[in-house]
Amino acid sequence: MISPEEALKAAAQMATSVPHAAALGFELVSIGESRGAIRTPWREELVGDPATGVIASGVVTALLDHCCGLAITAGRRDSFSTATLDLRIDYMRPAAPRMGIVASAHCYKLTRTIAFVRAQAWDADPNDPIATAQAAFILNGPAPAPGAVS
Repeated sequence: MISPEEALKAAAQMATSVPHAAALGFELVSIGESRGAIRTPWREELVGDPATGVIASGVVTALLDHCCGLAITAGRRDSFSTATLDLRIDYMRPAAPRMGIVASAHCYKLTRTIAFVRAQAWDADPNDPIATAQAAFILNGPAPAPGAVS
């Protein structure tokens, strides 16, 4: 069992240090009990269609999925790994051209083996989301120690 402070610290590190998060430039916005928010700034190499200047939908998917993992990690007091079981994303509108995107997530239910999370992504206004997500993740028990062979 780890302290609430240690859990939040681990979650904050996870938000930006996982290789795909680092490659996409994810930045931690906020973290709290079973909640988290992450931002990815606009970069030309993240654009899906150069004619529009809009961040690709795959980046939005990765951001929402990762932010859901952040909310789960922020709500747990033990070491574990997760895997996405189900991720439903409703795209409501395209992102604004040349704008970064923020995602926030809330892990609203944890069972012994499954975590349930809701999330949304937006550019300028959280009340006008680009996309919303509903997800379920399996909790795989203790995460292996760094460098351990499984």
